[in-house]
Amino acid sequence: MVLENREGGCHCGRVRFRARVDLDLLSQCNCTVCTKKGILHLSVEPENFELMHGKNSLTAYTFGTGVAQHTFCSHCGIHAFYVPRSQPDSISVNARCLDDIDGPSLKPTRFFDGRHWEDAQRKRIAEGGHVAAAGLNGAVTLKRILDRALE
Repeated sequence: MVLENREGGCHCGRVRFRARVDLDLLSQCNCTVCTKKGILHLSVEPENFELMHGKNSLTAYTFGTGVAQHTFCSHCGIHAFYVPRSQPDSISVNARCLDDIDGPSLKPTRFFDGRHWEDAQRKRIAEGGHVAAAGLNGAVTLKRILDRALE
């Protein structure tokens, strides 16, 4: 695993973050939300993610179980990162929102079948994927990120 420091943010610049990411672990999900947003995922541990500014510009959208926290800039609508249901103790950075990234050249090496979420989650865990603490809601992780943010 090769972690590199990258910065990124939303379109209008109100939301800015810094993260240590491994671009070789780029993932795509086919759930309805990720498909419509066009997100390409980079999973990041919270200690490797810093919201530099924009916490007051973020809005979170939840649905279904309410575990995932789909954050977006309330000004420009861009989804730069969120807390996924599959790993509510981590952050999923939208690789397309990293600075100096050529979006069309990004080639995901991993796939999560979000249209069949329960089966895909069981498969991810069976293949050695990280398991979050039982009952953890992504709102807890998001609050920790927001509490550490300066603005």
